[in-house]
Amino acid sequence: MTNPCQALGAAAARAALAGNPSDGYGGAVLAVSLDAWRAEAEVEADSGGGVEPSNALVQATVDRFTRELNPEAADSAVRWTTTIPQRVGLGSSSALVIAVTRALAARHGIDLAPSELAEFALAVETEELGIVAGLQDRVVQSYEGLMFMEFGRPPRYERLDRGLLPPLVIAWREAAAGHSGDVHGSLRDRHRRGEEAVHGAMVGLAAAARTARAALLEGDLDRFGQTLNATFDLRRKLVELDPLCVEMIEAARDCGASANYTGSGGAIVAACRGESQAVEVEQTLAQMGCGSVRA
Repeated sequence: MTNPCQALGAAAARAALAGNPSDGYGGAVLAVSLDAWRAEAEVEADSGGGVEPSNALVQATVDRFTRELNPEAADSAVRWTTTIPQRVGLGSSSALVIAVTRALAARHGIDLAPSELAEFALAVETEELGIVAGLQDRVVQSYEGLMFMEFGRPPRYERLDRGLLPPLVIAWREAAAGHSGDVHGSLRDRHRRGEEAVHGAMVGLAAAARTARAALLEGDLDRFGQTLNATFDLRRKLVELDPLCVEMIEAARDCGASANYTGSGGAIVAACRGESQAVEVEQTLAQMGCGSVRA
């Protein structure tokens, strides 16, 4: 029998394809949610409250939800789990926040539109915890599927047919894990100082995302692949990259695939020309000690 005082929430991982990380600078990004991995949360009424296991992101989510949406959420016991590889640029933190928010909203009968959920999740990380982040992770995970996003004022979000994508291989390396805020904080400071190279790169990244969208709609997978490569190449000019991640990108490219970071580092996405190339990419990266899934 279902417990009427209990509610569940979940959110998938995500992989940016082109344009990242221009979302924090009024740019554009094409990204896709990854159903292979999920964060899940269970909320039930409990006057003692509590988060199990203890987690600052989950607690900050409960605190903000209580303050902004329903004070009764303070009396919530939250249990959570995740299968998303951590700190490798697959949106694990934002997925957890969204899963908990969905569970709290279901528990208290609050209907959040996807755009509202994304904004709320971003505020939890940036305002409650001081993490430097952009909207694209949260938008993809709130809407789910293949999303083209323009971050102007107002922003514009468009869900595309996931069937337009070529075979994708998502690969990650635990040894290359890191904190996304370390990357984004430095880049944000340079942008604020007006560094010309950063401003120019953000324009180029946004253009890559728009080209990626157009290429998919036109069925031009070669041009789509070029936008992944262009996004990585622009990133490479902007910041110092982990050699372990660069090695993954170059290995996928040596197989003939196009490749880009999925996020801030530790994981990559390879766009393949067909099944045989996808298998080759998987095998090559496995020999390097990488895990991988298809998307």
